[in-house]
Amino acid sequence: MTNRQRLSATVDPDLLEAGRRAVAEGKADNLSAWVNAALRRQADHDRRMAALDDFVAAYEAEHGEITEAEMEDATRRTRSRAVVVRSTPGTKPARPARRPRRGAA
Repeated sequence: MTNRQRLSATVDPDLLEAGRRAVAEGKADNLSAWVNAALRRQADHDRRMAALDDFVAAYEAEHGEITEAEMEDATRRTRSRAVVVRSTPGTKPARPARRPRRGAA
């Protein structure tokens, strides 16, 4: 068994309700488990963001600061390769091109 510590915290009512709902739906064993999972996700997120900050700082130290123009270009290239999986409300979804059947002329 791991070493655990009790704590007292003030929680927004909507978050407390979300935790209780997760327990009622069987998504967590109990409220403490749900809170622990949320805190673990946040700690992991913070660790990844710190690693990303370190990576970007090292990259920029070697190659120079990443410019707004470079970020806009990367965004434009990424969006041009994106596959739309949902249509914008009020528009028809794009249909994928049909592949020709085997043996078709």
